[in-house]
Amino acid sequence: MKRIELLLPAGNLEKLKMALTYGADACYIGAKEYSLRAQASNFTLNDIKEAVEFAHNLNKKVYITVNVIPREKEIMGILPYLKKLESINIDGIIVSSPVILYIAKRYTNLHISISTQMSVTNTRSVNFFNKMGAKRVVLARELSIDEIREIRKNTECELEVFIHGGMCSGYSGRCTLSNYMSSRDANRGGCAHSCRWNYDLYMDQEKINKDYPFQIASKDLEALDYIKDLCLMGIDSLKIEGRMKSLHYVATLSYTYRKLIDDISSNTLKDMSYYKNLLKSSENRMNSSGFFSGKYDYSMNLYSKMGLEANQSFLGIVLDYDNIKKEALIEVRNHFKTGEVIEVMSPNKDLYNIKIENIYKDGILVDSARHALEKLVIKVDKDLLVNDILRRVQDE
Repeated sequence: MKRIELLLPAGNLEKLKMALTYGADACYIGAKEYSLRAQASNFTLNDIKEAVEFAHNLNKKVYITVNVIPREKEIMGILPYLKKLESINIDGIIVSSPVILYIAKRYTNLHISISTQMSVTNTRSVNFFNKMGAKRVVLARELSIDEIREIRKNTECELEVFIHGGMCSGYSGRCTLSNYMSSRDANRGGCAHSCRWNYDLYMDQEKINKDYPFQIASKDLEALDYIKDLCLMGIDSLKIEGRMKSLHYVATLSYTYRKLIDDISSNTLKDMSYYKNLLKSSENRMNSSGFFSGKYDYSMNLYSKMGLEANQSFLGIVLDYDNIKKEALIEVRNHFKTGEVIEVMSPNKDLYNIKIENIYKDGILVDSARHALEKLVIKVDKDLLVNDILRRVQDE
């Protein structure tokens, strides 16, 4: 089985470094120009340069999203921008406009991926874009596992498949709800997530959803049960969505899917409940397997329930560790107290538990961590590493 790329989103440098540290083979990021997700912490060119240097030192990759649908006045600026990206030595761009594909192919040597927003659902479309200069196609999210397998059999082009994250109410991310409801263009980086707003439903002028708010949103995608199939059929890249998600989300998804892919590769696959339990702490909405099964019904939508309660599993991140004093400097994210047993997620290690012996704030002993982002010192019974994540112990 060939090595399959695990591709994670990153909204800023901190998240990129965390994703790559916790197991991602590559990250895709958005610059301030020509990128969707305008509300994300998009990268400057200097940020991109630092990201590429960090990734390449780990023999990993960085892709830039150039997936805005450009207007006439923006066309002239595309080539100079692509040339700047090429000079930084990025590993590729992701595009959703034929004109950007054409310019990139004719005037640069950039690796080009076709965005899922091009809604590629068949082999002929894949091969068309391949012939036009794209090295990779990100398939539409509406395909079943059998349809993906058929495409894989009939093309030499690299294929990328979404496996986790938010699902739009539109088709492959193409939606105009935001345009009409908030005058923010979803196809130009301004999505207001209108499908996740609360609505009232009326029939003959009578409100019919009196006891609950109505939403249009889909459940988030979680394709753990289909990763083995995707690996065995030779998909080139498995992609996770969420450039606006948290540091903890990025680390947990990298850690979990890295373990799953490696276990498939080494023929040491555990029961799927193990991997699903690893993901529990990252959840903030309900999820489903999307279109992979070939069936799609009302159970995969939210309608009256946005999702799970606010998740408070992420307790803190290790900033430094003194192995003589057995003390760790941490940045707090949620409340915990002295004597509590918590879970440690560390790159390339199995999860393990530690007991919080003592907590110090400015050298003074305190009984608990109370405030998000404050820096405390904790005394623990095991050695910790910088960037280890402290989490509440997950129930099996």
